[in-house]
Amino acid sequence: MTLEQLRIFVAVAQSLNMTRAAQELNLTQPSVSAAMAALEGRHGLRLFDRVGRSIELSEAGRAFLPEARGVLARAREAAQALDDLAGLRRGSLRIAASQTVATYWLPARMARFAARHPGIALDLALGNTQESAEAVLAGEADLAFVEGEAQGDLLRVMPVGEDRLGLYARADHPLAGRALDHDALRGAAWVLREMGSGTRAHLGLALAQAGLDWGDLDIRLELPANGAVLEALAAGDLITAVSEYAAASRVAAGRVVRLDWPFAPRGFAMLSHRARRLSAASEAFVASLAGS
Repeated sequence: MTLEQLRIFVAVAQSLNMTRAAQELNLTQPSVSAAMAALEGRHGLRLFDRVGRSIELSEAGRAFLPEARGVLARAREAAQALDDLAGLRRGSLRIAASQTVATYWLPARMARFAARHPGIALDLALGNTQESAEAVLAGEADLAFVEGEAQGDLLRVMPVGEDRLGLYARADHPLAGRALDHDALRGAAWVLREMGSGTRAHLGLALAQAGLDWGDLDIRLELPANGAVLEALAAGDLITAVSEYAAASRVAAGRVVRLDWPFAPRGFAMLSHRARRLSAASEAFVASLAGS
């Protein structure tokens, strides 16, 4: 059994698609299939069940997946130890981030770090708050930056910044220019970010503080990106809640307007794994945030 076989197994297990896993790993599909066949043949187990044209993890595959991830995480930690010896002249830093942070807050900070440490390869994976936290817990990211609530016994959470949400609609929306009450919010048609996003979670908290819940809203559409929900406003009398960062360019262009309803600030947080030591690259990136 090789680390490369484990790496391929985890990729296939996550995508449940040989071709997609091969693309993600920059390998050919036959080489991925051969690696899985060799791993299964060496141990006399089927890690995947072939169901029609699809594959599913077998019982053995489901039991083996956390072990394979653990071995890969330990191998990365060993590589980090060697990278640390190089004094930041080489190495890598894997960052996961939720959309608002990844799009508007993090890029300039990553660029400044890259200019100071050109030998450190930076990798950014985009997801929502829940997905970013899970990447840290699984050892797939060294650090995560999120705008939503993230909890877990193994997560270390450190505040790093903040933004504010707003409600937005087309400039000619019937609610534009008037103060909103509970009846207006209940009567509006909404397009929202997906469950698991920090934006959706913060809206839920604001609604609860106002004495409302999700059952009070007429949610017509759920989309997985800030730009998508803002673009949907142009096609109908919908309203949405997104970060001021995300809406700023459309507000400046007159494409959308902010509605009159208050939000408290929300924090941006950095997540790391309590049980794993930070690499030298991670520590240097954290230190660089203090002056940003």
